[in-house]
Amino acid sequence: MERLWAPWRLEYIVGAKEEGCIFCEFPKRGDDAKHLILHREALVYVIMNAFPYSNGHLLVAPYRHVGDISELTDEESLGMMLLAKKCCGVLREAVRPDGFNLGINLGTAAGAGIADHVHMHIVPRWNGDTNFMPVLADVKVIPEALEATYAKLKPLFDRQ
Repeated sequence: MERLWAPWRLEYIVGAKEEGCIFCEFPKRGDDAKHLILHREALVYVIMNAFPYSNGHLLVAPYRHVGDISELTDEESLGMMLLAKKCCGVLREAVRPDGFNLGINLGTAAGAGIADHVHMHIVPRWNGDTNFMPVLADVKVIPEALEATYAKLKPLFDRQ
């Protein structure tokens, strides 16, 4: 058996699990770097996905706890889309992807890991970014630590 060394995953396995909704709780705590919050606007904010599909995987969420896009106000909907647009610009500059996947998973059946608080995924993609690891081993390799990606992206959001 081949081994993939990923010691940072141990915290996820044995660490304390968050109570409540992370999309509601993390913005209230004030330590944005610890909670991977990159940028705040009046109604919405951007946070890094702690368990990303690819390097630079971001999430845009409203502060208000709603589970479906039909519950968003027009201002929240517009804020999410404008912030997703900003995320794409920052990621283009920082990690130079060849494209993006943007999406909202509504409900557990649709793949939402946190189904009761709507959020949009912004996933940078590169030509050839699928390799033998996901195909043969069902493993995705993320080439950069979350903290390093945060340090790369944060100044770009701050100057916007």
